[in-house]
Amino acid sequence: MSKKKIQSALISVFHKDGLEPIVRKLDEQGVKIYSTGGTEKFIKELGIDVIPVESLTDYPSIFGGRVKTLHPKVFGGILHRRDNDSDLTEAKKFEIPPIDLVIVDLYPFEETVASGAGEDDIIEKIDIGGIALIRAGAKNYKDVVMVSSREYYQDLQDILDNQNGETTEDERKLFAAKAFATSSHYDSAIFNWMNAEKQVPAFRVSSAPGRTLRYGENPHQKGYFYGDFEEYFEQIHGKEISYNNLVDIEAAVQLMAEFPDDIAFGILKHNNACGIATGKSVKEAYQRAFAADTVSAFGGILITNQEVDKAAAEEMSSLFFEILIAPTFAVDALEILEKKKNRILLIQKKPWRQEVQYKSLLNGTIVQDYDLKSETKDDLEVKTKNAPTADEVDDLIFASKVCKQSKSNTIVLAKGGQLLASGVGQTSRVDALNQAIEKAGKFGFDLNGAVMASDAFFPFPDCVEIAHKAGITAVIQPGGSIKDQDSVDYCDANGLAMVMTGTRHFKH
Repeated sequence: MSKKKIQSALISVFHKDGLEPIVRKLDEQGVKIYSTGGTEKFIKELGIDVIPVESLTDYPSIFGGRVKTLHPKVFGGILHRRDNDSDLTEAKKFEIPPIDLVIVDLYPFEETVASGAGEDDIIEKIDIGGIALIRAGAKNYKDVVMVSSREYYQDLQDILDNQNGETTEDERKLFAAKAFATSSHYDSAIFNWMNAEKQVPAFRVSSAPGRTLRYGENPHQKGYFYGDFEEYFEQIHGKEISYNNLVDIEAAVQLMAEFPDDIAFGILKHNNACGIATGKSVKEAYQRAFAADTVSAFGGILITNQEVDKAAAEEMSSLFFEILIAPTFAVDALEILEKKKNRILLIQKKPWRQEVQYKSLLNGTIVQDYDLKSETKDDLEVKTKNAPTADEVDDLIFASKVCKQSKSNTIVLAKGGQLLASGVGQTSRVDALNQAIEKAGKFGFDLNGAVMASDAFFPFPDCVEIAHKAGITAVIQPGGSIKDQDSVDYCDANGLAMVMTGTRHFKH
């Protein structure tokens, strides 16, 4: 395997933090250093010799710094092949010195966009020379070490410290792969900003950093997560988060996002709510959520939008659950909850909000807007002679939110801000309703005066008939069937209230 010792370096970075020990080590090892602008000044201030790129190119930095390194002597120094006689002859003829190491830290484009800066400022943070240096150094990895981000400074430092600046081709190729990951991520961010109106029919997503999971959905499947989990969560206790945990966590925060103005508690299993309720305290909301399905709650995912206090922690501590998510935890609550070493405790730093979702299938990717529509009282159109009471309206809104976050086909039965039962993921709406009614009876709920929500229209009046016979008094559904009137007529004949929203909430 071809080993090469670093003898010359070009350093051009935006952020200087973490650079000093590398520069000092390069100087100690006799490496010739070229640099530009602020980086050159930084190195000089360390008392280390540095050669300005301008002295190599015979051109100053021009156009307000837009052009500094874009010159044949720079790119020739990186790209010429050390084992190619013709390249070596040309390099000698045009006095192009070899550059063995390139260190670049790109302009902070994504950070500038996130800051809310204006278009002119954002445009100036599109790096040109830096991205070109990265591609050049990575392309010629057989001869060049390409360090494309502060993220990889420690990798270089280890080589300088432990190998006296000598690298193998495999090591250089790994740096090159990381460099192209940096450049492709950077370009994807720029494209998505430029294409905010979606006028270019192309899909670009780049997520970093990544982590290897213990396995995927099942132990025989490999699993990986790419994204910034820490933007939303801080894990303060428990075992490593798994693939299935991540899927359940997303379902949990989507559900809880539906209840920003209530003290709410949810219990989920396999991405569906087996319990969700509001209450006057976290303890009461938990008790009401747990009552909906005391069996499925075992091994579930728990979430609340309020601080978990000692009373709530004591109430739920006897239950075996995988994860508890909350905005904060009281100190005395943590003393109770942390007694189970594998129990995952997550602080949710901010409310969940995503605009776009996507998944791979059929040798491609499908992309759509997230379903961010949640019904309010203004969205309800009364279709029956009987209008729902004020309490029923509140329950219809509650049930509709739970229904929206459950797998289709789904039926939700609720009363008093509490999920009584649901039927989810069924192949027919009748099956979903029957499952919900049976489950409500199993856990001792009286459905008289309860409400029913459906994620899609009723093609026949059979569901409202079954619901009426079970005690349901009000129904919410999107409508849209050519036989809507059949369901309305049944409700009118039997004293039920029905409202339609005009919005379907399928979730597959």
